[in-house]
This record gives sequence, structure tokens and C-alpha cells, in this order.
Amino acid sequence: MANDSAIGIHDLSFATTEFVLPHTALAEYNGTDVGKYHKGIGQQSMSVPAADEDIVTIGAAAAAPIIERHGSDGIRTIIFATESSIDQAKSAGIYVHSLLGLPSATRVVELKQACYGATAALQFAIGLVRRDPSQRVLVVASDVSKYELDSPGEATQGAAAVAMLVGADPALVRLEEPSGVFTADVMDFWRPNYREAALVDGQESISAYLLAVEGSWKDYTEQGGRALDEFAAFCYHQPFTKMAYKAHRQLLNYCGYDIDEDRVTRDLGLTTAYNSVIGNSYTASMYLGLAALLDQADDLTGQAIGFLSYGSGSVAEFFAGTVVPGYREHLRTEAHREAIDRRKPVDYARYRELHERSFPVDGGDHPTPAQTTGPFRLAALRGHKRIYETR
Repeated sequence: MANDSAIGIHDLSFATTEFVLPHTALAEYNGTDVGKYHKGIGQQSMSVPAADEDIVTIGAAAAAPIIERHGSDGIRTIIFATESSIDQAKSAGIYVHSLLGLPSATRVVELKQACYGATAALQFAIGLVRRDPSQRVLVVASDVSKYELDSPGEATQGAAAVAMLVGADPALVRLEEPSGVFTADVMDFWRPNYREAALVDGQESISAYLLAVEGSWKDYTEQGGRALDEFAAFCYHQPFTKMAYKAHRQLLNYCGYDIDEDRVTRDLGLTTAYNSVIGNSYTASMYLGLAALLDQADDLTGQAIGFLSYGSGSVAEFFAGTVVPGYREHLRTEAHREAIDRRKPVDYARYRELHERSFPVDGGDHPTPAQTTGPFRLAALRGHKRIYETR
């Protein structure tokens, strides 16, 4: 089952936003029993971007520690995965490339397929490294999840970026063949070009996700993948953390197992810690689950992890990875917890103001208020050009 060439995730780092809205504040505003959020969907709070933060600034903040630790030698490709793109033509990754001061001898591209995009990026990265094992690929998954105010999806919003260095002889997780893939044309979630907030059919989305779990697992087994009992843990895309539990129950049921809640919790309980306080980060979500698992588990050395990546519309992929001996020496647990703890709580009125903020489209000079204390900021929109700066 293992890759002979041992390609996988060599380093992983994440960043989130300046502000956070506790779900207690949302519940107080709309009169909802907070248990609907805390227990019903499994969410405690959601990250809220400052006026001068976007997918570029948090993406660069996630990637900067990787460049600081490893340098840029051998990184000839940056793949930026997002579904909250800032431009229809220019890759957000080019701004990240510039902010990080990376060499010009680099290819940069942006990938899109709802929340699945980062897994596509990871698989493409594996192919590039297999072609030339001396190269490393920087994968950045960065998203701001945004729904209409007072809509059912409002409570599942969030924002974060995960950066991964993909290469040969990885220090964290060795990724395996085969993959199981699944695609179906479903209108469960989408965002037309003329809208800032996504549209979602909640029940249709849950049904589509569960169908994709079955379809991708079926293909995985038909390709000769591992048996279910070989996995020590599972990382799922988490639009809200309780969705991961629904998905895993569906997988167990599909495979003919009785639903044992202790087993469900054992299989994925550690993966929800970061998502429950950050909210939905779209492409970054499943990889935040991996970060939470690696940062909290006692010792996963040599253990197999199952990954179920889902993107509405819909595309899904199931694949496996094995945790590498010595992985704990390379974790960023303290930095990850600091990224969460440093966020400043806002009340509902302040969150609403930030949510509704948008740039005029007249091509004028529109500076942004200096709010973020992160390393990068969106300074202005000037002549229809986004201006970024390093703090």
C-alpha cells in the first residue's frame, strides 16, 4: 500500500484571522439556544477577518513559517487552493509568492473545486515530486467562508489557511496509493460570480456529502485500498464538526458495521478541536483536522490515517497516509494554539460591520483601516489593484 518513493507532507502550518465571534454572541443576538450551535453542529466560535485580511494575507501567514524553517531551495511550484478567490484571472498565490520573497523561477497556479481544491493540489504536488524528487511543492489552502447574515449557514462561517510542504522523504505523513474518487453534478452549494456570499441548500449538501463518502470509498476499495479496520484515525472535511461524525457513521454503516459511538469518537474525536473554534475554512478544513490530530494524539508513528475530502458540486476523494517516525519533532503545536488564542473577540455588532464591508468598484484609492497584527495586510484597493504590504 505504501509509495515506494515515500512522498508526502513534510511540514504543515496554519494561520487564522485577527478576530473571533463566539457562538454565544450569535445566539444572544438571534435568540437561538446556544446548544444548537455547541452540540447541534459542534461549533464554539468562528474566525472573522479584519478589514485588512483576506485569503492572501492569511495564506502568506500560514506559509511564512515553512519558508523560515526550510528556505526556498527546491520549491519550484506553489499551488494555491481556494473557493473564495479575489480575482478571476490572477492567482492569489502570486501575491503570496511576492510577500514571501520567493525566487522568480517558480510556477504558481490557483485551483478551484469548492472545499476539495486543496486535495487536488496535494495530488498534483505528489505527481510533480514523483517526476523530480529533488523538488518540493508549496501547497496553500486559504478561504474565508461567508454566508448571508441571518441565514442558516451564518453559524458555520470561518476563515483559515493551511500551508503544506510536499516532498520526498516527508517528515510528517507519507501519502499512499491508491485514491478513491467520486464526482456528481449536484447544486448543493455554489457562489455565482456576481455574489460575495455563497448559496447553499443545507439538506441537499448533507445528502450529497454522504453519497460522496460512499462513492469515493467504493472506488478506493475497488482500486485495492486498505481495509477499514487498518486505520487508526480519519480526517474528514468539516463544514461543521458534527458533519464529520455523520460522514463517519455513514461509512461504517456502508461497510456493514454497527454504529458504535465510542468507535466513532475514537476514530475522529481529536480531529475537530481546531475546526470547532475556527469554523468552516473550506479548502483548509480537512487539513486543520490533520493538524489537530497530529498535535494532540499520543503517538501515531506508523499508523494509517484515512482522508475523506469533499467539495460541493460535487467532487470527493478518499486516500490514506502513514505517520512517519519522528514526526512529533516537526510539529508546530504551540504556534497553532497561539494562532487560535491570539484572536480578539468581537461582539455581534462589530462582526456584522466587518461582514458587510466591501470595496467600492469605481477604481479609486480605497485604503483599509489597519486592524490586523499579523505579518501581512491588505493595505488598499487602488486603481482596481490590490495592494499588500508586510508589517
